[in-house]
Amino acid sequence: MALEVGIVGLPNAGKTTLFNALTKAGAEITAYASQTDKSNVGMATIADDRLGQLADLVGAKKVTPAAVRIQDVPGTGPALLGGLRQVDALLAIADGFSGTGDPESDIETLKLELLVADTDHVAKRLERVDKLAKSGDATVRKEADVLREVLAHLEAGKPLTDWSGELPGELDPLTTKPLIAIVNGAGGIDCKLEAELVEMADEDAAAFREGASALDEVVGRLKDALGLITFFTAGEKETRAWTLRDGQTALEAGGTIHSDIARGFIRCEVIRWNDLLDAGSHAEASKRGTQRLEGKTYVVQDGDVLNIRFNV
Repeated sequence: MALEVGIVGLPNAGKTTLFNALTKAGAEITAYASQTDKSNVGMATIADDRLGQLADLVGAKKVTPAAVRIQDVPGTGPALLGGLRQVDALLAIADGFSGTGDPESDIETLKLELLVADTDHVAKRLERVDKLAKSGDATVRKEADVLREVLAHLEAGKPLTDWSGELPGELDPLTTKPLIAIVNGAGGIDCKLEAELVEMADEDAAAFREGASALDEVVGRLKDALGLITFFTAGEKETRAWTLRDGQTALEAGGTIHSDIARGFIRCEVIRWNDLLDAGSHAEASKRGTQRLEGKTYVVQDGDVLNIRFNV
């Protein structure tokens, strides 16, 4: 599964412009989005020089970079923000280009919108659970009690990042997700320029930039916020990059590739990407001892090339 990110922002802050800069989707930009409009959804690829080198080594017919699935909702409010409960992180964009915007204030307003959406979400969940609790089920009654405490916490204006207890698993709150603030304009990302540059060749676009592209900057900040690493699968049919949370295991890496691989996991051949390049082939790496066998509890490292053996 691809990493998922949601974009939130106040009207005319540049949400859809940022979305286009990241995904090259060319979504329509309007001054006032209708509350009935659907979200824009697109994919943004994550550049990694190591991937091409591995693909060349094994003569891969197909090269697939890691990707981020990005969702741009057409406004705020509990109903629209509720569509972002499954994302891994949120990009909060603020107006730094109009001359009248106050980015710091905008971000605080967006945080409040997320808190309101969570309050609405928890209140509705509590209403449903309270009805079920009348059956006398002790587990359901306990959840209702916890939800009441969570609701009181939110109504006091405190996000769930400040909640010290365990949250019911069904909640998927917004205020626990990493929130990455992006200023659209001076001191941040020029989203309008970036949306235009993604239509150009990389070499030409680089001449108009002073630093990293919008995508590179966002990906870098996502990696820091989520603790992401990249691992690779390198075969002649396809060589591919994948993202994983730092500290996750070979079994979890297998599940990222396909649920069947995790279900039938046997063992994993592991080699560092540069060791594989140095050896020239998996066979030579095995002879040198730089490729080794690991079990399902092996903690994957950034730059590992994995070949997972499984049987289902």
